[in-house]
Amino acid sequence: MRADMDLVPTPSQTVGPYFRIELTTDEHCVRCVAGPQAKGERVWITFRVLDGDGALVNDAMLEIWQADSNGKYSHPDDPQPKTLDPGWIGFGRLATGGDGSCVLETIKPGRAPNGTLQAPHLTLAVFARGMLKQLYTRVYFAGDAANNEDPILGLVPPERRETLLARPDPTHPGYWRFDVRLQGDQETVFFDV
Repeated sequence: MRADMDLVPTPSQTVGPYFRIELTTDEHCVRCVAGPQAKGERVWITFRVLDGDGALVNDAMLEIWQADSNGKYSHPDDPQPKTLDPGWIGFGRLATGGDGSCVLETIKPGRAPNGTLQAPHLTLAVFARGMLKQLYTRVYFAGDAANNEDPILGLVPPERRETLLARPDPTHPGYWRFDVRLQGDQETVFFDV
Protein backbone atom coordinates (compact mmCIF):
# COMPACT_ATOMS: atom_id res chain seq x y z
CA MET A 1 0.00 0.00 0.00
CA ARG A 2 1.29 3.43 -0.93
CA ALA A 3 1.44 6.20 1.67
CA ASP A 4 -0.22 8.70 -0.70
CA MET A 5 -3.18 6.38 -1.33
CA ASP A 6 -6.62 7.53 -0.15
CA LEU A 7 -8.70 4.69 1.31
CA VAL A 8 -12.44 5.16 1.30
CA PRO A 9 -14.66 2.76 3.25
CA THR A 10 -17.30 0.96 1.22
CA PRO A 11 -20.91 1.08 2.41
CA SER A 12 -22.24 -1.88 4.33
CA GLN A 13 -24.88 -3.97 2.65
CA THR A 14 -28.49 -4.04 3.78
CA VAL A 15 -30.95 -6.92 3.49
CA GLY A 16 -32.75 -5.24 0.62
CA PRO A 17 -33.93 -4.50 -1.92
CA TYR A 18 -32.53 -7.55 -3.70
CA PHE A 19 -34.22 -10.16 -1.50
CA ARG A 20 -37.55 -8.95 -2.87
CA ILE A 21 -36.58 -9.77 -6.45
CA GLU A 22 -36.25 -13.52 -5.81
CA LEU A 23 -37.79 -14.34 -2.44
CA THR A 24 -41.15 -12.69 -2.87
CA THR A 25 -42.15 -13.88 -6.32
CA ASP A 26 -45.40 -15.84 -6.59
CA GLU A 27 -43.28 -18.98 -6.74
CA HIS A 28 -41.61 -18.26 -3.37
CA CYS A 29 -44.34 -16.50 -1.38
CA VAL A 30 -46.41 -18.56 1.03
CA ARG A 31 -49.59 -16.60 1.77
CA CYS A 32 -51.56 -19.46 3.35
CA VAL A 33 -49.96 -21.57 6.08
CA ALA A 34 -52.99 -23.77 6.79
CA GLY A 35 -54.36 -26.16 4.18
CA PRO A 36 -58.14 -26.51 3.72
CA GLN A 37 -58.31 -29.50 6.07
CA ALA A 38 -56.41 -27.80 8.94
CA LYS A 39 -58.33 -27.67 12.20
CA GLY A 40 -58.92 -24.47 14.08
CA GLU A 41 -60.32 -20.98 13.69
CA ARG A 42 -59.40 -19.69 10.23
CA VAL A 43 -58.17 -16.09 10.30
CA TRP A 44 -56.66 -13.58 7.90
CA ILE A 45 -54.12 -11.07 9.17
CA THR A 46 -53.48 -7.87 7.25
CA PHE A 47 -49.97 -6.64 7.97
CA ARG A 48 -48.86 -3.08 7.28
CA VAL A 49 -45.22 -1.99 7.53
CA LEU A 50 -44.54 1.68 8.33
CA ASP A 51 -41.25 3.56 8.54
CA GLY A 52 -40.22 6.08 11.20
CA ASP A 53 -42.20 8.85 9.50
CA GLY A 54 -45.35 6.73 9.34
CA ALA A 55 -45.00 6.18 5.58
CA LEU A 56 -45.96 2.77 4.27
CA VAL A 57 -43.05 0.54 3.18
CA ASN A 58 -43.98 -1.00 -0.16
CA ASP A 59 -41.05 -3.40 -0.52
CA ALA A 60 -40.70 -5.18 2.81
CA MET A 61 -40.72 -8.94 3.24
CA LEU A 62 -42.27 -10.73 6.21
CA GLU A 63 -41.58 -14.30 7.30
CA ILE A 64 -43.97 -15.95 9.74
CA TRP A 65 -43.65 -19.07 11.90
CA GLN A 66 -46.44 -20.40 14.06
CA ALA A 67 -47.83 -23.50 15.75
CA ASP A 68 -50.94 -25.34 14.59
CA SER A 69 -54.22 -25.14 16.53
CA ASN A 70 -52.88 -27.73 19.03
CA GLY A 71 -49.70 -25.77 19.75
CA LYS A 72 -47.47 -28.09 17.67
CA TYR A 73 -44.80 -26.66 15.37
CA SER A 74 -43.95 -28.15 11.99
CA HIS A 75 -40.31 -28.54 12.96
CA PRO A 76 -38.22 -31.59 13.88
CA ASP A 77 -37.00 -29.88 17.07
CA ASP A 78 -40.54 -29.65 18.50
CA PRO A 79 -40.37 -32.40 21.17
CA GLN A 80 -44.12 -32.65 21.75
CA PRO A 81 -45.59 -36.10 21.11
CA LYS A 82 -48.63 -34.51 19.44
CA THR A 83 -49.40 -35.33 15.83
CA LEU A 84 -49.03 -32.40 13.48
CA ASP A 85 -52.29 -31.30 11.89
CA PRO A 86 -52.56 -32.57 8.28
CA GLY A 87 -51.99 -29.87 5.71
CA TRP A 88 -50.21 -27.69 8.22
CA ILE A 89 -47.22 -25.73 6.91
CA GLY A 90 -46.59 -23.27 9.74
CA PHE A 91 -44.28 -21.00 7.71
CA GLY A 92 -45.26 -18.06 5.53
CA ARG A 93 -43.46 -15.49 3.42
CA LEU A 94 -45.15 -12.33 2.17
CA ALA A 95 -44.17 -9.15 0.40
CA THR A 96 -45.80 -5.83 1.07
CA GLY A 97 -47.42 -4.32 -2.01
CA GLY A 98 -47.73 -0.78 -3.28
CA ASP A 99 -49.94 0.10 -0.31
CA GLY A 100 -47.42 -1.27 2.23
CA SER A 101 -49.64 -4.19 3.20
CA CYS A 102 -50.00 -7.93 2.72
CA VAL A 103 -52.47 -10.58 3.95
CA LEU A 104 -51.71 -13.96 5.55
CA GLU A 105 -54.33 -16.72 5.65
CA THR A 106 -53.89 -19.06 8.61
CA ILE A 107 -55.59 -20.49 11.66
CA LYS A 108 -55.33 -19.08 15.15
CA PRO A 109 -52.42 -20.95 16.73
CA GLY A 110 -52.76 -23.04 19.86
CA ARG A 111 -50.84 -22.51 23.07
CA ALA A 112 -47.34 -23.92 22.68
CA PRO A 113 -45.21 -24.90 25.68
CA ASN A 114 -41.96 -23.14 26.53
CA GLY A 115 -41.52 -24.07 30.17
CA THR A 116 -45.07 -22.81 30.59
CA LEU A 117 -47.84 -22.42 28.04
CA GLN A 118 -47.49 -19.39 25.81
CA ALA A 119 -50.44 -17.38 24.53
CA PRO A 120 -51.39 -17.96 20.88
CA HIS A 121 -48.93 -15.98 18.77
CA LEU A 122 -47.05 -15.77 15.50
CA THR A 123 -43.32 -15.13 15.27
CA LEU A 124 -42.53 -12.52 12.66
CA ALA A 125 -39.25 -11.58 10.95
CA VAL A 126 -39.20 -8.26 9.09
CA PHE A 127 -36.80 -7.63 6.21
CA ALA A 128 -36.63 -4.18 4.61
CA ARG A 129 -34.32 -1.84 2.76
CA GLY A 130 -31.97 0.13 4.93
CA MET A 131 -31.77 -2.57 7.62
CA LEU A 132 -28.57 -4.51 8.19
CA LYS A 133 -30.38 -7.37 9.91
CA GLN A 134 -33.95 -8.56 9.99
CA LEU A 135 -36.08 -7.63 13.01
CA TYR A 136 -37.98 -10.20 15.07
CA THR A 137 -41.24 -9.65 16.86
CA ARG A 138 -44.36 -11.52 17.91
CA VAL A 139 -47.99 -11.05 17.00
CA TYR A 140 -50.52 -11.79 19.76
CA PHE A 141 -54.30 -11.60 19.46
CA ALA A 142 -55.96 -8.74 21.38
CA GLY A 143 -58.50 -9.91 23.91
CA ASP A 144 -57.09 -13.44 24.31
CA ALA A 145 -57.20 -14.32 28.02
CA ALA A 146 -53.94 -16.27 27.70
CA ASN A 147 -52.04 -13.04 26.97
CA ASN A 148 -51.99 -12.33 30.72
CA GLU A 149 -50.09 -15.60 31.31
CA ASP A 150 -47.59 -15.42 28.45
CA PRO A 151 -44.00 -15.40 29.79
CA ILE A 152 -42.57 -13.40 26.85
CA LEU A 153 -45.34 -10.82 26.73
CA GLY A 154 -44.92 -10.46 30.48
CA LEU A 155 -41.33 -9.25 29.92
CA VAL A 156 -42.56 -6.30 27.84
CA PRO A 157 -43.42 -3.12 29.76
CA PRO A 158 -47.23 -2.79 29.97
CA GLU A 159 -47.29 0.49 28.02
CA ARG A 160 -45.45 -1.19 25.07
CA ARG A 161 -47.51 -4.41 24.84
CA GLU A 162 -50.09 -2.79 22.56
CA THR A 163 -47.48 -2.81 19.77
CA LEU A 164 -47.58 -6.63 19.80
CA LEU A 165 -51.36 -7.05 19.54
CA ALA A 166 -53.27 -7.76 16.35
CA ARG A 167 -56.73 -6.22 16.46
CA PRO A 168 -59.91 -7.61 14.92
CA ASP A 169 -61.09 -5.79 11.81
CA PRO A 170 -64.65 -4.70 12.69
CA THR A 171 -65.64 -4.54 9.02
CA HIS A 172 -64.54 -8.10 8.10
CA PRO A 173 -65.28 -11.02 10.45
CA GLY A 174 -62.27 -13.34 10.78
CA TYR A 175 -59.83 -10.62 9.72
CA TRP A 176 -57.21 -9.05 11.99
CA ARG A 177 -54.90 -6.06 11.52
CA PHE A 178 -51.31 -5.71 12.66
CA ASP A 179 -49.02 -2.73 12.06
CA VAL A 180 -45.24 -3.13 12.11
CA ARG A 181 -43.79 0.27 12.97
CA LEU A 182 -40.05 0.25 12.33
CA GLN A 183 -39.31 3.43 14.33
CA GLY A 184 -40.91 6.43 15.96
CA ASP A 185 -44.13 6.75 17.93
CA GLN A 186 -45.54 3.36 18.83
CA GLU A 187 -42.50 1.53 17.43
CA THR A 188 -43.16 -2.20 17.49
CA VAL A 189 -41.32 -4.09 20.21
CA PHE A 190 -38.55 -6.13 18.58
CA PHE A 191 -36.70 -9.00 20.24
CA ASP A 192 -32.98 -9.75 20.21
CA VAL A 193 -32.84 -13.43 19.20
